[in-house]
Amino acid sequence: MTDTNAGPPIEPAKLVRPAQPARRRAVLVGVFGVTAVLLAASGYLVLTVAGRPVRAEPMVLDQPASVLWGQTVNRPIEVAADNVTIRRVKVRTGGAAAIVIRPGVLGTLIEDTEIRCTSAGTDGVVPGGYSALRVRVDGCRQAFRQTDDNPATIVESAQDGKPYRGGVPGSTGSVPPPAPDPDSRAMAERPPYAPAAAPPTPITYWPGPTNTGVPAGTALRNSGSLSLRTAGQVVSGLNIVGCVTVAAANVQILRSRITCNSTTYSIRTLPGTSNLLIQDVEINGMAKNSASICCSDYTLRRGNVYNMIDGPRLASNTRVFDSYIHSLTRVAGSHNDVLQSTGGNNILIRHNTLLSYNPVTRDPFNSCLTIGSETAPSLTNLTFEDNYCNGGNYSIGISPRLVGSSILFKNNKYGRDYRYGVVSGWNRAGVTWDRPTNVYFDNGRPVV
Repeated sequence: MTDTNAGPPIEPAKLVRPAQPARRRAVLVGVFGVTAVLLAASGYLVLTVAGRPVRAEPMVLDQPASVLWGQTVNRPIEVAADNVTIRRVKVRTGGAAAIVIRPGVLGTLIEDTEIRCTSAGTDGVVPGGYSALRVRVDGCRQAFRQTDDNPATIVESAQDGKPYRGGVPGSTGSVPPPAPDPDSRAMAERPPYAPAAAPPTPITYWPGPTNTGVPAGTALRNSGSLSLRTAGQVVSGLNIVGCVTVAAANVQILRSRITCNSTTYSIRTLPGTSNLLIQDVEINGMAKNSASICCSDYTLRRGNVYNMIDGPRLASNTRVFDSYIHSLTRVAGSHNDVLQSTGGNNILIRHNTLLSYNPVTRDPFNSCLTIGSETAPSLTNLTFEDNYCNGGNYSIGISPRLVGSSILFKNNKYGRDYRYGVVSGWNRAGVTWDRPTNVYFDNGRPVV
């Protein structure tokens, strides 16, 4: 039982896809049918008793920010360094667990990976503190282990051919609710479900995992963090393991994946930025980003954005179109918003899927959109239309301290996985809430 692509040591911040080296085998045959095979290239010992493997030393990933990519590994993997990425790997193994995250290790990402346990007593990924994106686990006792003290983020993954719906063992998923908005107590009780007045719009009308992010079949080249400071610069087809800052006009970030473990932002616009285009991009905030994009002068189109405390921040001259923003990360004391604006001008949010609800832990987080004017004199010219929004204490939170004008909500549909109601402050000064077209998804009836 050997690794089919054993290779040289993994290097930090570099793609690891080693060519198959020539491997030297030292075969020692002893009594009672015991064979020991030493693979010189990989440096571990496999014992075979009567044709059956009994032990294989784990592959240890101990270089920070390394990427293990495109291998088939026939032994356990142990992650012993921060910010390791395991991408497009096939793991076939028995033992206690297929992938083990050592205590204290942070920022592990397991992506587009297949895990097959060859023993019924083998777990998939343990014990927690990792992110799993599109990971398929088969034949394992428990696919993804985690605890309340050491949770994992698990997105678009499967166990034995079925979508993974498991959560933290023994957890109720409850989160202490904040006090409701005193100006919106009329919305504190959830309206009862009513039979559909008309067939609802299909949920597939809005963006999802198949039509956002990097288009299928796109070849990506490895990259570290980027600082884009040339006007008109275009970057495309990159696998960016790091974060991006922009300080120039008319920059474009296209058809790329960004995996950033910063506690600030995956993409940040600095002074000098204008008309930034972020299109067909996947952003993984590694359960660390305080916000995925910040803060002004950008357009996000067909983005797949997830695994962060807050999604994009909306300051002046920001537009979010046709994007799928989901899978927020709850941390101690967090106040999670899919979208948030604390002031600015000229903001457009159109035709997006905005999910502020964790169906595993039943956590509604705070909102799909929260707006106020805390960091600017006012919030003006904001339009929120043709979106699907689900979750939140209030799905739409409008601050009682808002100084605003020309703020329009129209043609949106809402789910029912909120804590208090769909909207707080819908009748505040400067806000136009089009009652007939802001409706429940399931029956098409107005939410207020």
